[in-house]
Amino acid sequence: MEVDEEQLSARPALETEGLRFLHVTVGSLLATYGWYIVFSCILLYVVFQKLSTRLRALRQRQLDRAAAAVEPDIVVKRQEALAAARLKMQEELNAQVEKHKEKLRQLEEEKRRRKIEMWDSMQEGKSYKRNAGRPQEEDSPGPSTSSVIPKRKSDRKPLRGGGYNPLSGEGGGACSWRPGRRGPSSGG
Repeated sequence: MEVDEEQLSARPALETEGLRFLHVTVGSLLATYGWYIVFSCILLYVVFQKLSTRLRALRQRQLDRAAAAVEPDIVVKRQEALAAARLKMQEELNAQVEKHKEKLRQLEEEKRRRKIEMWDSMQEGKSYKRNAGRPQEEDSPGPSTSSVIPKRKSDRKPLRGGGYNPLSGEGGGACSWRPGRRGPSSGG
């Protein structure tokens, strides 16, 4: 019995000595390189997440390519839909171009008509600067619409008093001229 007790007491001493050695070794390692280990673990985690996302996307693309290669009907339908959409967009563009050409043609026709009217009025001795949109009526009876009765100046209220002179420096109130600052301009 005594032999068994010696073996039992010897074993825990070896185990505690091994645990102490492990504690001292790991403790000193963590004390020396602890922050480096923490940051490297975080960096490895982030890199692993990025790579796993890219790998999933790559696998998905490979599966899509395999599915598209297996089903040529889907590819043909997709290409037909794309061609139809392009044709529709081209037709809309052509319609817009036609509208624009028609508008330009109308503007050119209007411009040509005005030039002809201006030339005719110059040949007849009339003023060519009149508005071509409103033709003059020479034979119309009654008062002429082109003659406007001008207002007399005395009816209007003067803006300032009669004795106002901007160069005198009087009567301007708070607004008076002051020379600018000397030195380089501060704009920049």
